[in-house]
Amino acid sequence: MLEGALNIAVKAARQAGQAILRQINRVEGLAVMEKERNDYVSEVDRASENDILRELKRSFPRHGFLAEESGASGAKNARFTWIIDPLDGTHNYLRSFPHYSVSIALHEHGEPIVAVVYDPLRNELFAAARGRGATLNDRRIRVAQRTGLKGALLATGFPFRHRRHIDAHLQMTRTLLVEHEVEDLRRTGSAALDLAYVACGRLDGYWEFGLNPWDLAGGWLLVREAGGKLCDFRGGEAFMKSGHVVAGNIKVAEALQKAIEPHAPA
Repeated sequence: MLEGALNIAVKAARQAGQAILRQINRVEGLAVMEKERNDYVSEVDRASENDILRELKRSFPRHGFLAEESGASGAKNARFTWIIDPLDGTHNYLRSFPHYSVSIALHEHGEPIVAVVYDPLRNELFAAARGRGATLNDRRIRVAQRTGLKGALLATGFPFRHRRHIDAHLQMTRTLLVEHEVEDLRRTGSAALDLAYVACGRLDGYWEFGLNPWDLAGGWLLVREAGGKLCDFRGGEAFMKSGHVVAGNIKVAEALQKAIEPHAPA
């Protein structure tokens, strides 16, 4: 089951990635709609999502589906649910900023069992299946081995959709840079790739406010299968519900969570 589902997810992600790249030279002419303040969807997002859903539904007609643009479809209360972000980093794509990805994950009763995050520009395909480890272009990956926050390279995302959390985020940032002496921070614009980069050790850790399930679904399994940990700002496992997430190897994730918790919103 896992092998077949992973192969189909890889196929769907690569097809979507090619569709995204085909439109890369006409981004200025794309139809774009603002879903809510500072949150956009383009015709490329929708076309990519349609391609993914078509491939997955052909192979798994009895599964449930949760996609960013079209919402829930397929079987209700299904044991298996596919969670799809067809273009994570739409803002980057529309500005020709070269950092975005396709994220596809399969969850069984809410737990991730298959995940693919694909960067079509770099042709980097991150993949994982439960209990079988995580890979980048078929080579095994592991989280970084840093033992604490000092000297760590972290990524984050500013709460652009939830600006009431700006002050809390800035307090967290100051605490990490000044009190805990992290090396530096990155803000890339693709949560799925941030988590993939934690999984392969390019980043030591990551935190962000207010993400959606499709932002987290793929990267969750990548980090876990690469030996890392995800938690919410209180150290629990409610990150898929709250959207507030911390990730890293076990020591970094725990240190990062403890450092930012005093500034976390109630």
